[in-house]
Amino acid sequence: MTNHDFITLQVSDGTAMEAYVAVPAESGPVPAIILLQEAFGVNGHIRNIAERLCQEGYAVIAPDLFHRTVKRLEASYADFASVMPHYQALTQDGLSADLKASYDWLQQQPTVQPGKTGSIGFCLGGRVSFLANAVLPLSAAVSYYGGGTDTLAHEAVNLHAPQLFFWGGKDVHIPQEKIDTVINAVKAAGKDYINTVISYADHGFHCDERASYHPLAAREAWATTLAFFENRLKK
Repeated sequence: MTNHDFITLQVSDGTAMEAYVAVPAESGPVPAIILLQEAFGVNGHIRNIAERLCQEGYAVIAPDLFHRTVKRLEASYADFASVMPHYQALTQDGLSADLKASYDWLQQQPTVQPGKTGSIGFCLGGRVSFLANAVLPLSAAVSYYGGGTDTLAHEAVNLHAPQLFFWGGKDVHIPQEKIDTVINAVKAAGKDYINTVISYADHGFHCDERASYHPLAAREAWATTLAFFENRLKK
């Protein structure tokens, strides 16, 4: 296996899942991050984020969450219709199994530091990153504009690590009441969190391949993300 390539993992439900991995070349154990895709697949944007995190000294794995219905989908950002059948086929049990397979692979790598794993996700992946924090013993988790996270609010009591949330104030897909549902559940559960609403940003603001890309918001959120990970995975 090269340090930057797709690998195949066996999932507990008997399915085979491909995942993109990016592992720093230097020797010595490094912390790890599970990177969770948008609804458009483990595409160039997601692989670029994997490389950026790898350059910061993290071993990264980005699982193909649609693997039960399609292999390595990379859909156009203008064609959500083609994504819908695969998006709708996702289940919490399936996602939990995918997350555990990804986590287990990381823990088996001699270059990965045990007990220092985080997650980060965008769009669909933002919701899955919240789930990851509930089903895995993570040290940090980050969710960017995770649509549908409110449907997982009941999992707040199971969060293992502090959760960093980013939302776009102009995002009509995720109204304030849905954000409130998530944050109030985390607060009621007594879990640590940071909740950041960027008033001038829309859904997908971090992705430079989307029309909604907001360079300033992306830079500011990324700087916060790196500090959050460094403080919890490298200290």
